Amino acid sequence: MMALRERAIVSPQLVPSLPQHVRIQHDPVRQAFAVLSPEKIFWPNDISLDILRRCDGRSTVGHIIADLAAEYDAEQEAVAADVVAFLQEWSDKLLVKL
Repeated sequence: MMALRERAIVSPQLVPSLPQHVRIQHDPVRQAFAVLSPEKIFWPNDISLDILRRCDGRSTVGHIIADLAAEYDAEQEAVAADVVAFLQEWSDKLLVKL
């Protein structure tokens, strides 16, 4: 019987990172960045890419939200909702470690 992993829930104090099997790579043909994982390729938009690049294993979710809010001159609450939803979805797909 296969063990089910417990779902990680995004919170401000967590420190997200990319798992070893996931990497960001520039595709010169498409002039775009791709997120590569075994047998899968994702083409994130610019904001998603900005979030993923901050998943460095050092910055907390709260710091990532504050950093993006400052960079985009946006309300922190609006940015927080988008960042948490994105990280939760990518964590559920095993593309981000929380």
